[in-house]
Amino acid sequence: MTSTYVKRAFKYRFHPTDAQAAELTRTFGCVRKVYNLALAARTEAWARQQRVNYNQTSAMLTAWKKTEELAYLNAVSSVPLQQALRHLQGAFANFFAKRARYPRFKSKRKSRASAEYTSSAFRFRDGRLTLAKMAEPLDIVWSRPLPEGSTPTTVTVSQDAAGRWFVSMLCDDPAVTTLPVCDTAVGIDVGLNHLLTLSTGEKIANPRHQRRDRNRLAKAQRELARKTKGSANWEKARRKVARVYVQIADRRLDHLHKLTTRLVRENQTLVIEDLTVRNMVKNRYLARAISDAAWTEFRRLLEYKATWYGREVIAMDRFFPSSKLCSHCGALQSRMPLPVRSWTCNGCGTTHDRDVNGAKNLLAAGLAVTVCGAGVRPQRKLPGGQAATKQKTPWRELQEPL
Repeated sequence: MTSTYVKRAFKYRFHPTDAQAAELTRTFGCVRKVYNLALAARTEAWARQQRVNYNQTSAMLTAWKKTEELAYLNAVSSVPLQQALRHLQGAFANFFAKRARYPRFKSKRKSRASAEYTSSAFRFRDGRLTLAKMAEPLDIVWSRPLPEGSTPTTVTVSQDAAGRWFVSMLCDDPAVTTLPVCDTAVGIDVGLNHLLTLSTGEKIANPRHQRRDRNRLAKAQRELARKTKGSANWEKARRKVARVYVQIADRRLDHLHKLTTRLVRENQTLVIEDLTVRNMVKNRYLARAISDAAWTEFRRLLEYKATWYGREVIAMDRFFPSSKLCSHCGALQSRMPLPVRSWTCNGCGTTHDRDVNGAKNLLAAGLAVTVCGAGVRPQRKLPGGQAATKQKTPWRELQEPL
């Protein structure tokens, strides 16, 4: 019988022995080499207007292993190498479907060092994980138990820039079930002064994780700049900088996980704005603050948790004038500069908090989408050329019950 449980990855730190670390480092290098060779072969074929698929790159891998130059590929498990080719196939599938950019070559320093093992390349017994080509199990720090009765189907080993080792196990998780349906809905407006503003009027503070460690980070970066690149002291200083960065990232992710879990549990429908963050970070004055807020990561976490628990996330059109629209009478203001945090409607005289008003308008527009269909696009200008401050919007009728 096929399991209907949600596939969930459980990530743990582990401390490898010297032999295990050497084996994994060797595997990472071989995975990167195979990926880059296959990408180069597919790119050359593409220039000749030919397509190369996974089966052809798999045959190339077999041929590469027989050459004297690449014979070292035989020293590591073949499964992570085959998985690298499958990942490349997935990257090209996303590219051809216009979901992603053209695949890029992996870099030794900039790319994530990782290797994926399927069930044929590891043994998991009595809570002990042993990978192919290794005699001893990994010394894993079990910070939380795996789901009872679940066995990993895929194991991914990785090392971050700070030198920490992680193992991620993909398992069926019976604990993830659809939550009872509730009648609550919320509009969510993201920002910098406050990380989130909800249509209920609640404002969630922006922790500004990077600002907390900015001085420590700057000091570590100055020390790194004084070292000779490539030297042992340079590597120590680079690790010190990386440790500051990963601590910032860990705090940010922990905060977003707690926040998104709470929002998904409390609300049936969540309405957010479809922001183009990659364009917004081109503003050199706000790029650091926007990156630290991690709006894209917030949306990613919110969407997959909503899928898990039977909730609905609606992303409104980025051109919807949520800030300029009066949530009380529906009048549309002609201008709303960013420094203006509160304003008074010319139509009804209601004074609005900019962010709360935007969240309320997002909620009303999102409810309209659920009623009328996902193809409905929000109004961007007033019909018939009438004055912006006099015309009510179609969202007004759905906003009144709030």
